[in-house]
Amino acid sequence: MVGPIGFDNARYLEQQSAAILERVNGSHAKLYLEFGGKLVFDYHAARVLPGFHPNVKMQLLQRLKDRIEVILCIYAGDIEKRKMRADFGITYDTDALKTIDDLNERGVTVRAVVITRFDHQPSAVAFKNRLERRGIKVHAPRDPGLPDRCGHHCQ
Repeated sequence: MVGPIGFDNARYLEQQSAAILERVNGSHAKLYLEFGGKLVFDYHAARVLPGFHPNVKMQLLQRLKDRIEVILCIYAGDIEKRKMRADFGITYDTDALKTIDDLNERGVTVRAVVITRFDHQPSAVAFKNRLERRGIKVHAPRDPGLPDRCGHHCQ
């Protein structure tokens, strides 16, 4: 008898959890993992991987929540351009806030947000301030090759 064809969410959760925990237990330092695509409501992956549950990555994070710290990254240029998440019709910064809320509702804490390629873009500054008002730690590293507003190459 031929088994079902498609993505096996239960198998993914078991194998990924085991592999991540094995790497964590064998590491003397922190282990950093990057997730591609969306953490929640990943409808693109669900379209291209038959059987893929759009929230399986969230389920994985929930399994590991006592052993992980989540750091969410967002590109300052996407905030400034008001780039939209096509499937929900919301901007990336709004999606980041929604993702933080979705993770928190499931017991997964976001420790910080990194705004990449931050150069004091007005919308990125407003987003940074909004996160900080919510008590979320924000890292907004500058590109060291770019001059600061004062014209210097400050770090």
